[in-house]
Amino acid sequence: MRTFKLSLLATAALGFAFVSTVPALAQAPAAAEAPKATPWTDTRLDADTRVELLLKEMTQDEKLKLVFGHFASAGDWLNARGDIAGLNWKPPVESHHQSAGFVFGVPRLGIPNQWQTDAGVGVASQVGDKPRLRTALPSGMATAATWDRDLAFKGGAMIGREARLSGFNVQLAGGVNLMREPRNGRNFEYGGEDPLLAGVIVGEQIRGIQSNKIISTVKHYAYNAQETNRFTASSNISDKAGRESDLLAFQFAIETGNPASVMCAYNRVNNVYACESDYLLNEVLKKDWGYKGYVMSDWGATHSTIPAANAGLDQQSGYPFDKGNYFAGPLKEAVENGFVKQERLDDMARRILWGLVSTGAFDTPVPVAEDQIDFKAHAAVTQADAEGGIVLLKNTGLLPLATTAKKIVVIGGYADKGVISGGGSSQVYGQGGNPVKDLGLGPKAFPGPLTYYPDPPVEALKARTRADVVYHDGKDVKAAVKAAKGADVVIVFGTQWTGESIDAELKLDENADALIDAVAKANKKTVVVLQTGGPVFMPWLSKVGAVVEAWYPGTKGGTAIARVLTGEVSPSGRLPVTFAASLDQLPRPKLDGDPKSDTIRTQVNYDIEGAAIGYKWFDKKGLKPLFAFGHGLTYSTFGYSDLKTSTAGDRLSVSFTVTNTGKVAASDVPQVYVSAPASAGWEAPKRLGGWDKVALKPGESKTVTVAVDPRLLASFDSASKTWNVAAGAYDVSLARSATDAVSKTSVTLNAQKYDVRGK
Repeated sequence: MRTFKLSLLATAALGFAFVSTVPALAQAPAAAEAPKATPWTDTRLDADTRVELLLKEMTQDEKLKLVFGHFASAGDWLNARGDIAGLNWKPPVESHHQSAGFVFGVPRLGIPNQWQTDAGVGVASQVGDKPRLRTALPSGMATAATWDRDLAFKGGAMIGREARLSGFNVQLAGGVNLMREPRNGRNFEYGGEDPLLAGVIVGEQIRGIQSNKIISTVKHYAYNAQETNRFTASSNISDKAGRESDLLAFQFAIETGNPASVMCAYNRVNNVYACESDYLLNEVLKKDWGYKGYVMSDWGATHSTIPAANAGLDQQSGYPFDKGNYFAGPLKEAVENGFVKQERLDDMARRILWGLVSTGAFDTPVPVAEDQIDFKAHAAVTQADAEGGIVLLKNTGLLPLATTAKKIVVIGGYADKGVISGGGSSQVYGQGGNPVKDLGLGPKAFPGPLTYYPDPPVEALKARTRADVVYHDGKDVKAAVKAAKGADVVIVFGTQWTGESIDAELKLDENADALIDAVAKANKKTVVVLQTGGPVFMPWLSKVGAVVEAWYPGTKGGTAIARVLTGEVSPSGRLPVTFAASLDQLPRPKLDGDPKSDTIRTQVNYDIEGAAIGYKWFDKKGLKPLFAFGHGLTYSTFGYSDLKTSTAGDRLSVSFTVTNTGKVAASDVPQVYVSAPASAGWEAPKRLGGWDKVALKPGESKTVTVAVDPRLLASFDSASKTWNVAAGAYDVSLARSATDAVSKTSVTLNAQKYDVRGK
């Protein structure tokens, strides 16, 4: 028997396609109900104490149950994907229909099952019959564009509440991967290109989700910046560059939101799979940052038993997406034979228990109480998020729409039916169903179907203007041009659908660029409304009078767009990413990899830009973007004054006054950028040091103080694992965007050294 076990372990260790003949331990029959009085249920005790009490009571098989997760949708869905075919998979009967995953608990000890749902914009359903109809937030990119901590928290709290009332206690949210590659099909799920902005906004959303006493993840750890060859590509980057960019974003998100789980990514990092990277999981996350929660794999990202467990993976997720049930029978044998130490298995269980206890998920059972969801109140939350994230990129006076306009022609983008959403595992199906499902758009299988939310901008505009609002689908360009002639204003909707597993060109779908160009030639009073996953090129930009970036605006996106266009709401979004003017401005003008190959081991060199991502790259190379990071216009004007700096204990604070100098109540986003002396060794000329979002009435002023985290003033030293601030003069800029500084000052800082956590 010993020989059999060693052979089995060798197979699992190498990651071969192996399914143990030992029955999956996670599917063992439930034990007796928990006793009524148990010390670990005493909520007066801290989480660590309760977890240790629990752990002492657990059997080996009970610990193993916690570390193995099942996919919770049926085999026909897997076969429809095309990349996981031929499996007659039946999820556990205790799981919820069309959900992401399920992990058995231990009823004997009161440890709850884990019911897992995608994703960061709401409670998602997998492709299939009878999806859940839930409230969808705007895309992660749109929420990042709000630059609004409060809106991010409220949005997270809303979708977390819907998750709880739908019977889920784990939400696979918190996408914080930085936009190194603007063609990445999942950029819409993430928080932009800057580690501070992305980390804080996503962290606030995580904090909101977990306020419902459920678990949120933060993902995808780390450097998961493109979908092409996502299962095999290696993201290659130095420790220093990573600590000052992508890893810093995760660090900020974890400090802000305290997520109970980290989801490791599909890709390799420096040629080691992210989910078996000792460097990422043990060294950086658990040791350096002191992270107490657990690491779960992405669905299909586990490749072994022994290497993965010893490298810090705590829970295999979504079997049978992986080629083997590595953390079921094979892990038990690995522990029995000493290839994985007993202490390591205990630590895996301890971390999962800590996540359940610390969030309150352990003590607060999740009901299935869909009738308690207040969809009307939740619609107001997502509408506010959409309005806060809409960015007015250009305006020559066409917006807000004139009340004297008699005829408004709206063209394209299915604006008479609804607003578009991004595809893949994060897909939320909205109340009212998909109004474009019969139009033959997009793929039928994953990452489709292409889905709209039934909140049409055309109807919302009709309700808010006295003008005659006429819609034309734009399919026939000549007919659209004819319709545009003579209109007081023309509004052209351009869309770009992106989704998980595919990368996208930086252009609009369905020949929209040619449509916009032709319409703008026919009528100079043309407004363009974009619904995109991220940046796109705009070959027609000089010909149009106004451009609005609405992203994927969620359940009430049509209403939000109409309110901004008509001036009910002044636009207040700011770009969380740089819009490049051409491909040759990118660090990698040609996307690495081959989308036609699932096995190519692509090498992606992120040391080309290192920590100089986005606006930092444009600064470093002296490039002029199409639109700068932080850019956004309003219907009012704002003045800045009294820029001052101060230091207390060598911590830098920046204060200034913002005044609404216009005639309309509006919100502004003053941004603070910092630049270091040459001796500091920065890879980029400047960094975002902080910001605030300020709502002001006409003539009103407010004094703002921004504290600059010392890590944003420092260089990371990999040898000593310290953040080092060089002595010298630092420039401080108060700006409207990364390229529009209003005033500057300087401050002299002493040399300072901070530990790996910035303390």
